[in-house]
Amino acid sequence: MARIGLLGGSFNPAHIGHRRISLGALRALALDEVWWLVSPGNPLKAAAGMAPYEARRASARAMARRAPIRVSDFERRAGTRYTVDTLSELRRAYPHHRFIWLMGEDSVAQFHQWKDWRRLARTVPIAVISRPGYDDEARAARAMGWLRHFVRPAATARNWTAWSAPAITFLRLPPDPTSATALRERNPHWHRRFSKSAAGGSPSR
Repeated sequence: MARIGLLGGSFNPAHIGHRRISLGALRALALDEVWWLVSPGNPLKAAAGMAPYEARRASARAMARRAPIRVSDFERRAGTRYTVDTLSELRRAYPHHRFIWLMGEDSVAQFHQWKDWRRLARTVPIAVISRPGYDDEARAARAMGWLRHFVRPAATARNWTAWSAPAITFLRLPPDPTSATALRERNPHWHRRFSKSAAGGSPSR
């Protein structure tokens, strides 16, 4: 039984913060791997400013190199756009894996806008990863009015496979201020450096 952490996102671009929180979660949750699910298109994000999918995926592969991180195009192959649907397909495709959803504190404030978010929370446990400046906002989030009944102590996080969903824990990992938005502002054409590797492609994982 493989213990897999799932980190979804646009990876526009992938950056060192993604790598650090993934490795931190891997240790805190005793994971075998973290899978980065590169989204073909986030329904809650504007398409403007979104780099081509293959460039985003190539940036993720470069950032994940030499780490127990698998960059996956599962959502594109499965044809899913919403996390709740992706999780259903993943569990069907990998019945012997155990999955935990990883999300940053900045996403908790929007969680009630996600499709069937309560059903999502009943599907797999959730680990929320600290982000600088978002702690109070996450705790006061609308979805937390319901999720707070299912909070598990971070001290028990390594035992997450024994939890019954809904279950949510808050991991206090070393903060990382890296922002994809800031990286794009500094270099709006960042994706051009990945155009050659994106065009060459690589096997799907």
